[in-house]
Amino acid sequence: MTTISSSSTGAFFERARLDIKDLRSKAEDLQSQLGSGSKLTRSSDNPVAASRLRSLSRLETLSQIDTANASRANADLTLADTAMSDMADAIIRARELATQAASSTVTGDQRKAIAAELDQIGANLLMLSNARDSNGHALFGGESTGDAYKLDASGKATYVGTGRSEELPLGEGQSVTRSLTGPQFLNFTGKDGTATDVMATVKALSDVLKTGAAGVTTAASDALADLQTGLDTLSTGQTVVGTRLAWIELTGERRIDLSELRSAEEAEIGAPDIASTMMRLQETLTVLDASQASFSRLANLNLFDQLR
Repeated sequence: MTTISSSSTGAFFERARLDIKDLRSKAEDLQSQLGSGSKLTRSSDNPVAASRLRSLSRLETLSQIDTANASRANADLTLADTAMSDMADAIIRARELATQAASSTVTGDQRKAIAAELDQIGANLLMLSNARDSNGHALFGGESTGDAYKLDASGKATYVGTGRSEELPLGEGQSVTRSLTGPQFLNFTGKDGTATDVMATVKALSDVLKTGAAGVTTAASDALADLQTGLDTLSTGQTVVGTRLAWIELTGERRIDLSELRSAEEAEIGAPDIASTMMRLQETLTVLDASQASFSRLANLNLFDQLR
C-alpha cells in the first residue's frame, strides 16, 4: 500500500508540474508573439509559412539594394543634366560670338576679344566635361575614375574615358545607365563631313580669330553651323537623361507598391492578431494562476486532516 500511495502521489505531482509547465510555455510564446510582432517563434511552428516569410525577407533586402542603386543613378543623372544645361548655355553664348565674328564689319581687335571669350568658354566646357559623379568619379568618362577629357600637346581636348557608362540594376530585370559618355553628346559630324566635337569647334574658331587669316568670315559662318549641330546633339543627350530619370521614378513607384504588398503578406502570414493574442494570453495566465493555486491547496492536503 505504501508503494502504491507513493507512486500515486509522485504521479500527481509530475502531472501537475507538466501541466503548469505547458501553461507557462504557452504564455511565454504568446508574450513573445506580442513582443516580436511574429506569431512564428520557430520554423517548425509552420514550415510553409516560415519559408514564405524568408523568401519575402530576401526580396525586401534585394529591393533595398535596388533602391540604393536607383538613388545613385538618380543623383548621377541629375548631376549630368545640370552639367549639360550649363554646357548648352555656353554653346549658345559661343553661337552668339560666332555670329558677331561672321560679320564683315567686325575689326581685328574685336575678333581677338571674341577669341579670348571663346577660350574662356572652351575652358568652361572642359571643366564641365570633367564633372564628377556622386562617388567622385568622372561623370562623363564612362567607367573611368579619372578625368574624361585631357588636353593634348596642341591644347585640344581629347576623350580619355571608357566606351560606356555603368549600368545599375533596378530590380525585376530592369536596369538604367547612370550617365552618358562625353562623345555620346559632344561629338557630331561637322559641316565639312568630318567628325568633331563642340570643344574642338570652339577652339578652332578661336584660333582663326586670333590669327586674322583670310576667310575668317567664312570660318565663323561654318563654326556657327557646327555649333548649332553640337547644340542639337547635346539637346538629344539631355532628352536621353530626362527619359532615364523618368524611368527611375517609374520603377521606384513600382518598387514601393511591391514593398507594400510584401509587407501586407508578411503581416497576414506572420504577424499575430493583437486583440485575439492578448485575449488568449489573458486566458492562459488566468488558467495558470488557477492551476498554481489549486496545486498549492491540493499539495497541502493531508489524510490526517480528513480524519479529525
